[in-house]
Amino acid sequence: MRNLKLLKSLGSSELQGLGSPQRFCVRADSGSLLVASQFSITEFEPRTGQVVCEASLTADGFLPEDGSGVVVGLQDLAELQSACLATAGGDVVLFNLNTNQLECVGSVDSGLTSMSWSPDEELVVLTTQETIIMMTKDFEPITEVGIHQDDFKFITVGWGKKETQFHGSEGKQAAQRKTQQVQPAVAWDDRRPRVTWRGDGQLFAISAICPQTRKVRVWNREGVLQTTSEPINGLEQALCWPSGNLITSTQRHPNKHSVVFMEKNGLLHGDFTLPLSRDQAKVKELLWNNDSTVLTVWLEDLTAGEDGHVNTYQLWTVGNYHWYLKQSLDFGRDPQKAPVHVCWDPERPLRLHVVTYNWTCFAYDWGWTTERSPGVDGSDHAGVAVIDGKVLVTTFRQSVVPPPMCSFELQLKSPVNQVTFLHRPKGTNQIAAFTVDGQISVFSQFPVPQDEPLALRQLLWLQDELFLAVSSGLLPTSSTLLILHADQDAGDTLAVSRVEVDGVVVSVVHSSQTGTVAFQLEDGQIRKLLWEYLLGLTDRSHLYAGDTENIHLFQLASNVCSFAVCDDFLLISTHSHTCRCLQLSTLTVKLQAALASDGGQNDETLRRVERGSRIVTVVPQDTRVVLQMPRGNLETVHHRALVLAQLRKWLDLRFREAFECMRKLRINLNLIYDHNPKVFLENIETFITQLNSINSINLFLTELEEDTSCSMYPRPDSGPAQTQPTQKKVDVVCDALRSAMESMDPNFCLSVLTAHVKKTVPELEIALQKVHELRDPPEAPGSVSAEEALKYLLFLVNVNDLYEHSLGTYDFDLVLMVAEKSQKLQDPKEYLPFLNMLKSLEPNYQRYTIDKHLKRYRKALVHLTKCGEEHFPEVLSLVKEQKLYSEALRLYAADSPQFKFLSCGYAEHLMEQQQAEQAGLLLWRCGEPVRALQAFTISSSWRNTICVAQQIPLPPDQLALLARDLAKLTEQRRYSEAALLLDQYAKIYMHNRQDITETNLKPALLEVNSQMGFLEAQVATFARHRNRLAVVREQKEKARLDMLGPDCPDAELYSEASSMMTASKYSQSNSRISRSSKNRRKAERKKLSLKEGSPMEDRALMHALGEILTTVDKMREIHSLLKALVLFQFDKQAEKLQLAYEETLQAVEAAVPEVWPEGPQVTGPNSTANSIMASFQQQQRPAASQQAETPAAPKMRNGVKWKLSILK
Repeated sequence: MRNLKLLKSLGSSELQGLGSPQRFCVRADSGSLLVASQFSITEFEPRTGQVVCEASLTADGFLPEDGSGVVVGLQDLAELQSACLATAGGDVVLFNLNTNQLECVGSVDSGLTSMSWSPDEELVVLTTQETIIMMTKDFEPITEVGIHQDDFKFITVGWGKKETQFHGSEGKQAAQRKTQQVQPAVAWDDRRPRVTWRGDGQLFAISAICPQTRKVRVWNREGVLQTTSEPINGLEQALCWPSGNLITSTQRHPNKHSVVFMEKNGLLHGDFTLPLSRDQAKVKELLWNNDSTVLTVWLEDLTAGEDGHVNTYQLWTVGNYHWYLKQSLDFGRDPQKAPVHVCWDPERPLRLHVVTYNWTCFAYDWGWTTERSPGVDGSDHAGVAVIDGKVLVTTFRQSVVPPPMCSFELQLKSPVNQVTFLHRPKGTNQIAAFTVDGQISVFSQFPVPQDEPLALRQLLWLQDELFLAVSSGLLPTSSTLLILHADQDAGDTLAVSRVEVDGVVVSVVHSSQTGTVAFQLEDGQIRKLLWEYLLGLTDRSHLYAGDTENIHLFQLASNVCSFAVCDDFLLISTHSHTCRCLQLSTLTVKLQAALASDGGQNDETLRRVERGSRIVTVVPQDTRVVLQMPRGNLETVHHRALVLAQLRKWLDLRFREAFECMRKLRINLNLIYDHNPKVFLENIETFITQLNSINSINLFLTELEEDTSCSMYPRPDSGPAQTQPTQKKVDVVCDALRSAMESMDPNFCLSVLTAHVKKTVPELEIALQKVHELRDPPEAPGSVSAEEALKYLLFLVNVNDLYEHSLGTYDFDLVLMVAEKSQKLQDPKEYLPFLNMLKSLEPNYQRYTIDKHLKRYRKALVHLTKCGEEHFPEVLSLVKEQKLYSEALRLYAADSPQFKFLSCGYAEHLMEQQQAEQAGLLLWRCGEPVRALQAFTISSSWRNTICVAQQIPLPPDQLALLARDLAKLTEQRRYSEAALLLDQYAKIYMHNRQDITETNLKPALLEVNSQMGFLEAQVATFARHRNRLAVVREQKEKARLDMLGPDCPDAELYSEASSMMTASKYSQSNSRISRSSKNRRKAERKKLSLKEGSPMEDRALMHALGEILTTVDKMREIHSLLKALVLFQFDKQAEKLQLAYEETLQAVEAAVPEVWPEGPQVTGPNSTANSIMASFQQQQRPAASQQAETPAAPKMRNGVKWKLSILK
């Protein structure tokens, strides 16, 4: 859905000569024109208006001096630095462009009618009226054959008579149809053979009169005839063969005039109709541009007036099997302004050259563009206008109409050359068209004076009666800006104001948001009427952005085939078959890096598209992007970046629109919460009210999972990070929705059940209880019955799990209700005997049996302990089987015999687990000192052993023997403890003061709360320093980027090097001033100040965090305190202390990678010579200075065992 937009036009009338031009061609290397007339050949540079060289063709007798000579062919030969010219008299002449000499390389006595060189300039074909002469580039003959070959005939393979063959939809009547007689060529046919080469130079075709009608014959490079076409009624003289398999010509039908395509075997293969009546005009020539995308049809009006014929050039393109009339050039009836010859530029595919009889040279440069409405709000219809002689308009906001169809057409009296939308807010759906007769039509017409074809280009509609356009300037290197506004004297005419511009304007843009206009010159400069940021795409697929301050262009990407701007987004399609959507606010080096990257799995900016896809338009305030495929069909996609941007706007309070969009486009519904948890929780009732659908709420609940804003849909860099609640997300959302729904409307029963079931630990028992409660009250209008609720619950939960959880409620009515609805338990014989057995049991034992059946052994233990002492053997058995010693000890008093039995059993279990010391603690406190003594002796816990021995008490001789046995500590390299044991064991316990335990030891142990407070203070201080360190680092990084700029590849290393250098100088200066170690330590403390804003605050924070981490790590000696607490029956205090220290230890260990990150990578694909050298110099610095500059992470003693397993 692209149009040809005239970028610039150059008209040069400086060239003058005798006679009139007859042929011209373009030099590929210099771009100058070679023009041949009846008298001379001239090389002319249209940019400067200068004649480079000239040679007379009459001086050496190549053409007659009376001006009756005719040049039938002219070709630039770049390899030979010459031009080859053929005359009707039969001479073939080489014009040396370096020496300006003419040389006749051959002559044909019968005269020549045409000359055509192959695309590779290796062969040349010369024709007379009857003969084809093929020669090499050195003009050595290859073959000479007649044009009319009688020996080549179609071959029949004997498939029966025509009457017996299958004729398709035409039926049997086709067999009796008589062959129509082919009409002779039209009267105005010049009767000359036409030669055209295929784009690859392997074949060439000749159209010639044979005998009265034209036939097309195809020859190969050796001059061997390949095919001859059947006689085609109405076939005309024009002939052209592009870089494809179809030969192009024209055909006149009784009721229409067509451009037809033939295969190389001469059979017709498609056509399109010219917008002409039968005898209105003749087609003089057909020309394809060098990439075969644009077909030029040269028409000459047959209805000659008093002032001559009208010559018109039409430019046609094809898309989706439809031919579009994109441009029309009308040269009027003045014979002197009529074109003599036309050709496409050999280097630039969209540059057309025209030379007229009065020696005026024109060069037109077009570019591909998509005319889309410039609106940015919801009132814009996202219209796209396509030129096809008329204007085809498609409004993509309402519907996607595939081309060549459209939403509506704008029919005009003359062909349309340009179309533009009104660049005014709320009026961007209005269209203006500029036609070939100089009219600007906006539902009414404004005549615009023009003296030549395509006088206006780059037409923009700025206001109701204000247009801006560009025309050629007074000089070839200048342009004129035309401001067309309403004439006060003539209401239907536009007055023209002109502004001369020094340079050729090739592009003009306007912003309807700011009212700014800027234009670009041919040399790349950007000028402004009013200024703003610009984006531009070159014909070499380079995307550039303009700097508003310095009028500087920088390249963003080099593989872009189309782009569009929508809201704050830049959308581009690339030659690597992707569509990228990037925020314009990141038009920096970050954008260049994003365009260069392939994108990750969850990169929302990238979308794979079909090969060759181009962006047609983006619907404003929507998520739809319309792409056109190479074959012409349209596809509408919802780009993920646009969808997420729109959703982030809606998710602040418009939950209904966001939910519907997410369901339609398959966006994970977790984003509703993850986008802004605080806003969602504060407006939970608004969310429920807007959705107002149980199914929608249930769908949202069932899709809840982890935070998608970190993994699936990362937040944009510009968006603020949201603080997450400390609880699990799924539980928070389920509880909030459940409480809101219960307070709003009882009809949300099914959603409440979903909230219970979806929690991290499903609350199936509560859900079942709510289902059971639905049986009791009378049904309210619209309420859900118990049966429906149970069916829904069975849909969410596995039937076996639901049955077991219903059994766990100990409500047999509920169990029966679930069993009856279960398809798996349809036979009552499967569950009734078991339920009847349970009903016959004592309540506590009944619950114990149920819990044991459900493998809920802890609950079973609680209920079993309530059944009486007669069931204690079962308690012991259950505890030993399931290792529930700690849980069982909590259920009995410390002075009970059950507690003693359980303690002894637990001690035996610990002995088996090689934890003899903890086993000894349990035996000692339950009154088994002898067995405790054995356990302590095995564990080499000599202090506990001596204490137990003193408590028994052991005789002195046995005590001495025990001490000698314990002295084996030397084997464990505990020499000092062994010496102390042998020397003073008797003196330590000689006083036997048992009262000290009650008066001093136990009160001291109960001060464990001080340890808890100390841990809490350490955690709070650690968190405060950690958060402050993150802020300081962010501020320093921002300051670094502001100072060095983001485009410096070694900015990070330069920053590190400068920081280290500064710290080193600071340290050296202090060392010179401060001579004593005391002063040096004082200077170090001053340098590492925790005061906010100090130069070395980040180093000070790291040092303080390291001290906290070391202090917490040293507290692993808390193991002794835990043992003492357990020994004196302070189990609860010991559990609290162990849990608090474990949480503290985990918190500080988890922060180590953040506080002390690993150093930068020295080598790798992104490293430079400067970065490697800076890293090497950093490593060569003394270790002491490095430690002073950046504190290292303290080492944790993870190998020290401090936990008590009996407290788990």
